[in-house]
Parts: sequence; structure tokens; C-alpha cells
Amino acid sequence: MSGTVTLLATGVLTTLQDEGRRGYAALGVGRSGACDRSAHRLANRLVGNHEDAATLEVTFGGLVLRADRDLLVVTTGARCQGDWPHNAPARLLAGRELRLGAPVSGLRTYVAVRGGFAAERVLGSCSTDVMSGLGPAPLEPGATLPVSGADQPCPGVDLAPVADPVAGDLTVRITAGPRRDWFGDEAWALLTGQPYVVSNDSNRVGLRLEGDPLERLRTDELPSEGLVRGALQIPPSGRPVLFLADHPATGGYPVIGYVDDGDVDACGQLRPGQRVHLRGR
Repeated sequence: MSGTVTLLATGVLTTLQDEGRRGYAALGVGRSGACDRSAHRLANRLVGNHEDAATLEVTFGGLVLRADRDLLVVTTGARCQGDWPHNAPARLLAGRELRLGAPVSGLRTYVAVRGGFAAERVLGSCSTDVMSGLGPAPLEPGATLPVSGADQPCPGVDLAPVADPVAGDLTVRITAGPRRDWFGDEAWALLTGQPYVVSNDSNRVGLRLEGDPLERLRTDELPSEGLVRGALQIPPSGRPVLFLADHPATGGYPVIGYVDDGDVDACGQLRPGQRVHLRGR
């Protein structure tokens, strides 16, 4: 080990995340992992870690941590208010504190330390899955996290020129799903034509989208089917649920479409009240 950090405050929700649990869907275990995978990977690359190293996923800021020795630290994803540089690795001196205020835009910020946070792995991952309860519990103030020793060269990058998450409307691409035929063309046109508002009842499992409801052509029950990140499931309310990192492994409501995998990370940065446009191919 090369040091520890102590969490003095954890905000709304701070969890450990990595690339998640691969290959267990047949057992009913979802992958989980970082909600914004690109920001998580960038954080690790900027401090010379393997992309699967554990980072802190901080929801809407509020994190305060202190290092017991000098550490190289970086934040990516949602840019938080405060004096810490963003997308730029910097030295956090022993005894000094990193404080993250509320984000300027976006929802989730990733904090990586050179070497990565060391934590017990469950099924090959130390990700916190808030739906299944697998992995370490959400972090609480007072927690002390050990930092692993670095085993890869540091890239020597001063700043990554990465755009911040959008603060206004987001447009994403979707393709038809396996139960597209449970809905008529009018419903598809409504899905891809109206803006949806992200509900307050959203989390790492999925985004609940508010808008005019879609009507089914069929009303019979559907046996449970496998689900993946990005699936747009239509529950009886007629309003879509867009599944994110901690989605269930199976579901019994029809999946009308999928958000392109490359756009799902941006959806993970949406705040309640923001609007999203689903554009069909």
C-alpha cells in the first residue's frame, strides 16, 4: 500500500466503482460499474492506472477527503465548484483536503488516485451495486480507504481537453428493440418526437422519463427477458425507463428500443428536470 485517504464528507452518494462484474448475467448478477464509464476510464488513464482500477463515483458533489501522504489525484466527469483542477492530475499533499462543491453541470464526478483505491472484490469487482447490494456499501464519512501501489508509468498529461456534461437538453440515438412490434408507428413517433423530462425518481438503476405515455398494441404478459444497459423499457404507465449501470438482469415489460451504447454515459450525467430527446435511426 502507498497511503490512505479519509473521507470527511460524502455528499448525497459516494461509491467505489470500477468496470463492474463481467460474465455473470446468466446467474442473475448485473454488471454494475461506473455509471459514466468514459469519465471513469479517463480518470484512471490520467494518473497512470489500469482502466479497471477503482475510483470514487461522487453524485452531485459534497465530497471532502484528506490524504495521509502525498498522492496524485484527478477528477473527471461533472466539474465541481471549488479550487481543485478538473481533468488535470494534481498533487494532493499529506494532510491537505480535496473539497468538491456542487457540479456546474452533470451529476457524477470521478475521483482517481494514482495506484487506485484498494477494496475487497466481490465476483471480481469492487463496484457498489445499489440495486442488488453486491460490493461495498455506499461510503460514509469517516471511512478510510487504502491506496494501492502504482505499477504502471504515469502518462505525464497535464490536462485532458474533454467537454463537460451538457447542462441543457441532451439528444441521444436509439434503435428499435425486441418488442418494437408491441407498439404502433404512432407510439414510436411519439417516443422519438417528444422531449422527455428526467424524473426525480431516477438513480444508478435507471432514468424514469416523464412525457406523454405510449400505448401498447398488445396487453398480454411478457415472460422475463434479459436486459442490458441502455434498454428502454415501457412499464404499464407508458413512460420509458432507461436502464443504467445497476439495471436488473431481467425484466418483464417490453423493451421498445435501446439507446446507443456510446450515448448511455451521457445519460448517466443527466439531472432530474433535464430534458432528453430520443432520436430514432
